Amino acid sequence: MATKKKSRKAARKPAKKMTGRRSAARKKSGAKRKPNPAFMKPMTPSAVLAAVVGPVAQARTEITKKIWGYIKRNRLQDEINRRMINADEKLREIFGGKRQVSMFEMTKLVNKHLK
Repeated sequence: MATKKKSRKAARKPAKKMTGRRSAARKKSGAKRKPNPAFMKPMTPSAVLAAVVGPVAQARTEITKKIWGYIKRNRLQDEINRRMINADEKLREIFGGKRQVSMFEMTKLVNKHLK
């Protein structure tokens, strides 16, 4: 009878991920990421938006934070789909009369009320 040869396969090593190269290069240089000056520029809210965030000129990032604070305080985030925001009377004016807006669409609609 013929004997069967057992083939030996070398154990394969898992492939290395390529994500480490970018972060290592950034760490070596020591350069921190600078915020975009356009986001930090104080913007004046319209009268409709000022009812929610206040009339003082603020950076866009601060205005977005205040709108999210208003949404969380008044429990306007949809319970099932958390990406959707249910507008009350004040927000409906900002959102152009829409009853429900996604969080991504919200920033676009809010920017229309900034000068």
